[in-house]
Amino acid sequence: MEKKNIDWSSLGFGYVQTDYRYVSKFKDGAWDAGELTTDPNVTLNECAGVFQYAQTVFEGMKAYTTEDGHIVTFRPDLNAERMANSAKRLEMPVFPEDRFVDAIVQTVKANAAYVPPYGSGATLYVRPYMMGTNPVIGVKPADEYMFRVFTTPVGPYFKGGAKPITIRVSDFDRAAPHGTGHIKAGLNYAMSLHAIVDAHKNGFDENMYLDAATRTKVEETGGANFIFVTKDGKVVTPKSNSILPSITRRSLIYVAKEYLGLEAEEREIYFDEVKDFAECGLCGTAAVISPVGKIVDHGKEICFPSGMEKMGPVIQKLYDTLTGIQMGRIQAPEGWLKVIE
Repeated sequence: MEKKNIDWSSLGFGYVQTDYRYVSKFKDGAWDAGELTTDPNVTLNECAGVFQYAQTVFEGMKAYTTEDGHIVTFRPDLNAERMANSAKRLEMPVFPEDRFVDAIVQTVKANAAYVPPYGSGATLYVRPYMMGTNPVIGVKPADEYMFRVFTTPVGPYFKGGAKPITIRVSDFDRAAPHGTGHIKAGLNYAMSLHAIVDAHKNGFDENMYLDAATRTKVEETGGANFIFVTKDGKVVTPKSNSILPSITRRSLIYVAKEYLGLEAEEREIYFDEVKDFAECGLCGTAAVISPVGKIVDHGKEICFPSGMEKMGPVIQKLYDTLTGIQMGRIQAPEGWLKVIE
């Protein structure tokens, strides 16, 4: 199969239209058979539930070309499970998890020419999403829904190497206790937009959100989970009912324990102890791990010993091992890689 004539090295993290996308519709209590289409446009009534009451959930994942030339996705079963949980929380019908994985396979396979070659640093980003589509004017769940999957090739997240970023402690709250912070709903990300724009205006790369109830515990950023390393090499991630259960974070904890022989735990992390960590990173699909060099708390700086020039040694090992698994250079745990072709 011949790849598209794309300068893979010049791609950023943006939308590039590909040839096919998957669509399935829910009506009269059931999902239809679903199909691939070449039409990238969605036509909806002006009163559609998604427009009026933000009834939409989504996922984010990637397809890679491995060292031996296969196209794979990484743990799509966990994305299927997470989207099912998100849908339940917003009173949306669950798109069956086996059909979710099949839709991913169909869409990636149909757009195989857009999957960047091994070694380019680029990947094919995959975006499954679901929304309420019929007119809804009273505050209630929609009756009809659409599940879709589109893809877009994206460039390497770190061009020229992973430079540690500077983040700030935000005065805004990301999610409330017993709210929707633990699901991947569009409304959660809408809430973070003002905070991230404000952070950028003030010279920061991201926000650190603390728990809304006490503002004493670390939660996450607008779109990534935290990962910390203690001075004796232990990997620690925040535990909270109002943060997204990141698939990347869960995978990194497994890698730390089973591949690198490190101690690793998920627990409540109080902001007061952040200054005592040796390394800090943000983990998610886009970058795997973005190293953090400095956290600013209303003018007071917390500088990590790992510095502002490169990833800390433990985070570097975690990054290298997980990306090695994703790219087929390192043997993956059973079931982690779904081979497309």
